[in-house]
Amino acid sequence: MSITPEIQQKIELLQEKYAAMGQDMASYLDGLLYADFLTYWDYIHLDTLLSLQSPKTPFPDEQIFIMYHQITELYFKLALHECSQISKNQSLTSDFFAARLKRINSYFQALTNSFEIMVDGMEKEQFLKFRMSLLPASGFQSGQYRMIEIYSTDFINLVAKDKREELQSASVEEQFEYIYWKFGATELASGKQTLTLKQFEKKYASEFIELAKNAQFSNFRALFNKFKAEGSATDEIEKELKLLDTLVNVNWPLAHYKSAVRYLNRQPEEIKATGGTNWQKYLPPRFQKRIFYPELWNDEEHENWGKNWVLSVLNTPSI
Repeated sequence: MSITPEIQQKIELLQEKYAAMGQDMASYLDGLLYADFLTYWDYIHLDTLLSLQSPKTPFPDEQIFIMYHQITELYFKLALHECSQISKNQSLTSDFFAARLKRINSYFQALTNSFEIMVDGMEKEQFLKFRMSLLPASGFQSGQYRMIEIYSTDFINLVAKDKREELQSASVEEQFEYIYWKFGATELASGKQTLTLKQFEKKYASEFIELAKNAQFSNFRALFNKFKAEGSATDEIEKELKLLDTLVNVNWPLAHYKSAVRYLNRQPEEIKATGGTNWQKYLPPRFQKRIFYPELWNDEEHENWGKNWVLSVLNTPSI
C-alpha cells in the first residue's frame, strides 16, 4: 500500500507533535501497533457498571430501586458537568449559557418522566419490607442534587423561607445553618436532627459551603442578572431558567411526593421515611416556596407555587 499525500501529511504533523514534547514518535507508533482495538464494553466499563448492584435483601424489586437511584445519580453528574462548564467559562455568551441550561433541563425532564418506574415499578409489599434494611440511608442524602441547587441560584434562596429576609446579609456559613433541607430531616417525634442529616452534613457540609462561596458571582441567577445589566439577556435564557426552576423545585420533588404517597401514606398514620424525615412537609413545594428565580414569576405564581401539581397528584386514582 502506497503512502498517500494525506497520510504523509499526518505523519509529519505527528512527528512535529512528538518532537515538540521531546518524544520519539517511533516508540509511540510501536505502542499503537501492539495495542488492541478498543471495545464498547471496555470503554464504558460495562462489566464493572453491571456489578455495582448489591441488594441487602432477597426481594427482587430491590434491584429496581438500586438501579434507578444509580441512574438518577448519573443524570445528576451530567447536569453538574454542564453547571461547571457554565460557572467556569471566562468568556460566557448568552448562546452558550442557554444551550447548557437546555441540556440540564433535558436531564431533569428525562428523570421526572421516568420516575413512574419508581411509582409503578415495584410491588408495595416488597418495598415496605426491603426498605427497612436501608436505614438510615435516604435519597435525601444526594450530595450531587444539592450541588445543582447551589449552582442554580443565590445561596440565600436555599435558606428556609421564614429566615431569608433576616439572613440576606449573613455569611454563607450562617445561612447554611438554616438551609431548607435541614428542616426536612428532623425526627417526627422529637424534632431533633436525624442520623440521616448528621451523616449527610459530616460528609458534605464543608464542600457545600465552599461551592456556595465559589459560585457567589457565577451561579445561574447571578449570571442572568449580569447579562441583564449588560443588555444581553435573551428570552431563550429566561425560558430555560423558568423551566429549570419548575423541573427542580416543583416537578422533581413532587415526583418523589407521588411515590411517597403511594408507598408511605397509610391511615390513620403515615409510614416513616427511611431517614425518619418529615416528607409530608419537606417535599411539597407550596410549603417550601423554594424558587431559584423569583423575579421571573408573578405574584399569583408565587402564591400557588406547585399547588396544581400537588392537587393532581392527590387526585390520581392509582395512588
